Amino acid sequence: MRVPILALVLAAVLLAGCGGSKQEAKPNGEASKPPNRVLADTKAAASSASSAHVSGHVVSDGSPLTLDLSIARGKGAKGSMSLDGRSFDLVRIGDTVYIQGSDEFYDHFAGSAIAQLLHGKWIKASATKGRLAPLAALTDIDKLFAKIGASHGKLANDGKTTYKDQPVVAIRDTSDNSKLYVAATGKPYPVALVGGTSGQTGTITFSDWNKPVSLTAPKNAIDISQFGG
Repeated sequence: MRVPILALVLAAVLLAGCGGSKQEAKPNGEASKPPNRVLADTKAAASSASSAHVSGHVVSDGSPLTLDLSIARGKGAKGSMSLDGRSFDLVRIGDTVYIQGSDEFYDHFAGSAIAQLLHGKWIKASATKGRLAPLAALTDIDKLFAKIGASHGKLANDGKTTYKDQPVVAIRDTSDNSKLYVAATGKPYPVALVGGTSGQTGTITFSDWNKPVSLTAPKNAIDISQFGG
């Protein structure tokens, strides 16, 4: 339920736009279910989707993360991120991840000499191992949603409400008042995750469920293995 930014970046975590996709008008019954059941239902819905758009801005212990990613199950993802103000574009196709970083990003992660060589260029690397693997993990729907609810206090179902004009069910972590908003009609997709008061603030939103995502590998990307990984 919380928004664990550092864990997200360093080991695979979570992720403002508008919440969930259009839903059928018929209520899905989540408002009357125990909170842990609602959490299980929304994780199951998300994990069965073919694609999703994840965006938001969160801060954990003073470290800001902004992201805007379109993810396609079993194929990859594309979008942009910013870590501590260091921005980069990202494309993952299969087991390969492509990144085009800002000068600040390349300087921080590769050093000033290599940063000059990489100015304005795309690099490519393994999405499953090496220094860029933790970033690539953000582009996997299953890994992403496995983290939702992995660590939380006692949950409460606050019932039906609205989030940006969409009918939702609010699941609240009573230990810090963070909230997971779940679609109240149609499939119980997650709509937004809003941080509480325990050092992790901000909002992550989920939308465009099952919409097509087109992925194209950047041309002339430099293999990062040339620089010793």
